[in-house]
Amino acid sequence: MTVAARLAELGIELPEPASAVANYVPFVQSGNLLHISGQLSNDASGGVKGTVGADVSADQAKAAARLCGINLLAQMSAALGGDLERVVRVVKLGGFVQAAGDFEAIPAVINGCSDLMVEAFGDKGRHARSAVGVYRLPLGFAVEVDAIVEVR
Repeated sequence: MTVAARLAELGIELPEPASAVANYVPFVQSGNLLHISGQLSNDASGGVKGTVGADVSADQAKAAARLCGINLLAQMSAALGGDLERVVRVVKLGGFVQAAGDFEAIPAVINGCSDLMVEAFGDKGRHARSAVGVYRLPLGFAVEVDAIVEVR
């Protein structure tokens, strides 16, 4: 099954990729590695903002991480001319959660993005990962995830 077919089966339509909000580019390809800048838990409805463990629940945060994954897929698609079949492997995700001081379930939150990569790419979506709790994220969003992807 193609990645596009898997996404359709999941009911996912990729959004227009987000533009950079500062002095950086959304992605850079160097050799066979595609580096994708951090994607926020944003969507057409405004996304998920707030502090996880305070005003955002763990379940809401996991859904927010999935939004980050959808935004990563949109950037991948843009970088690859719409051909997600060019993805050889999702190599690494870097996940950041705007977390309350006593919130410890950071890895479970980032699973929202990790699970989506496996759903979309199968075994090629299995990746190395970091999951970090932070004091603040850009624009008040709850979750941000960046990626390194091997492409052909």
